[in-house]
Amino acid sequence: MQIIRLPNKTATSFGTTFMVDDPLTEKPKPTSKLVGRAQGIYAFASQSDLGLLMVMNFAFSEGIYNGSAISILGRNAVLDAVREMPIVGGSGIFRFARGYALAKTVWLNKNGDAIVEYNVTVVHL
Repeated sequence: MQIIRLPNKTATSFGTTFMVDDPLTEKPKPTSKLVGRAQGIYAFASQSDLGLLMVMNFAFSEGIYNGSAISILGRNAVLDAVREMPIVGGSGIFRFARGYALAKTVWLNKNGDAIVEYNVTVVHL
């Protein structure tokens, strides 16, 4: 959901900001088992390319990770086939989490809706 719209359009949408509360599923398919929510904010943060600032929590609501979350904070170069972003923390089972997430867009429509697959490597207590 877009929360900040700029009065003047730029080639990179610089400054445009969105909030997300999307399904987090086991596989990158809409029919896959729901395991939580991907909640956060992203903003177009580059004036020269399509680079996003991403602040995202993967909040788990199923299985052994129920009640735990992983926090991602970093740059998402959306036109790259695979984007790497740091995991900067977590809660519950993922307390003191560190690691990285590799994001790959597997589906995108003309409205900007997407399915993104995240491959996450995490070290935690």
